[in-house]
Amino acid sequence: MRESERSAGGRRLTVTADDFGLSPEVNEAVERAHREGILTAASLMVAEPHAADAVARAGRMPRLGIGLHLTLVEGRAILPRAEIPDLLGPDGRLRADLAAYGAAIFFRPSVRRQVAREIEAQFAAFASTGLPLHHVDAHKHYHLHPTIARLLLEIGPRYGMRRLRVPVEPVEMLRQVEPVRPGLEARLAAPYARALRRRARAAGMEVPDRVFGLAWSGAMTSGRVAGLLRRLPEGDTEIYSHPALAGGFEGAAPGYLYAEEFAALIDPEVKAAAGGPG
Repeated sequence: MRESERSAGGRRLTVTADDFGLSPEVNEAVERAHREGILTAASLMVAEPHAADAVARAGRMPRLGIGLHLTLVEGRAILPRAEIPDLLGPDGRLRADLAAYGAAIFFRPSVRRQVAREIEAQFAAFASTGLPLHHVDAHKHYHLHPTIARLLLEIGPRYGMRRLRVPVEPVEMLRQVEPVRPGLEARLAAPYARALRRRARAAGMEVPDRVFGLAWSGAMTSGRVAGLLRRLPEGDTEIYSHPALAGGFEGAAPGYLYAEEFAALIDPEVKAAAGGPG
């Protein structure tokens, strides 16, 4: 078991914060949630303006597993527009029109080549930090796109990718915590996630048996996290959230309960449910 994971009997738990490097509010919440709470891993956005601060903080937290939060949508790119013109919108940021963008990636070889270059550039940027690559996941789970999945599985292993988040989220376990009806995003993602899990494992990747954070994205509150922790089955589980000290920063997702998600990670009841001191 890696130091950045918790284990009890046949259970293995990774608790991950996404968007590390996006803002000072996120970076401080990640550090505090690791030092004071149950956070065991964080996913770094290498092209965001506060990535250097995140890397510096990570260097002071050797037990926090740092992964690459591959960002191909709704964020900043590593490469300039001249190299990836079809990946960027008029504002210079990675595109947010996910359906049209996804079709372009699938049908246009020139766009696929640009995506491959940006994926490689982000892995190289992570490697330049000197941090061990604990895991890989993707912003908005855009790696569920079959073409991106293929490119990721081709490029990632060259940079030491061994563990990949695939959001296979068992709804029946969510319903043990509270009534839930997964939204359209979760329902659309499910078949692609199951296919990618099979594909990644066949390629030798370590993939969690189950992942929580999709149906309640932006609302992984104390009650929900504690409820999941009390019901963890055997096997490898990942719980992810988006902690920040407050919302309102550049790049913040509308409606996300950033401060509440941070509070959940340091809540004494949540810590007790995770098997740590309250």
